[in-house]
Amino acid sequence: MTATAGELLEVLWGRASTAPASASQMRVLLTLEHQDGINLRTLCDALSSAPPATSRLCDRLVAAGFVERVIGKADRREVRLHLSIRGRAFLDELRARREEELQAVLRLMPSGKRAALLEGLEAFCDAAAFQIHDKGAQPGDRTA
Repeated sequence: MTATAGELLEVLWGRASTAPASASQMRVLLTLEHQDGINLRTLCDALSSAPPATSRLCDRLVAAGFVERVIGKADRREVRLHLSIRGRAFLDELRARREEELQAVLRLMPSGKRAALLEGLEAFCDAAAFQIHDKGAQPGDRTA
C-alpha cells in the first residue's frame, strides 16, 4: 500500500512540476529551508554527497537565484548557504500547486476516511521527523 500511495503521489505531484529545479536541487532547497545558514560540508553530510557534486548543485541554484552564499564574518573561508527570497517563493508556489492536486483527491474521499488519514499522517510525520532529525530518540520520547 505504501508503494502504491507513493507512486500515486508522484503522479499527482508530477502535475505540479518542480521545474526549473531537479530532484537533487530540490533536496538542497528543502535542506536549506530547514537548516538555514549551514555550510557546504554540513550540506554534503545531509545529502550524503561529495563536496564537488554538492558545490555544483549550489552553483546552479545560485545562478537560478534560489540560493545565496554568504561569506563568514569571523572566517572568510567559511561560506554559509541561505535560501533566497526567490527560493522561498519557489517552494511556497510548489507547495501550493501540490496542495491543490492533493485537495482534489481528498474531496473525493468520505469525511470519516479523511479524518482517519489525517490522524495517520500526523503519526507518520512525527515518526519521519525523528528518523531524520533525532536518530537516537524514539518517537514517544519527544515532548511537544
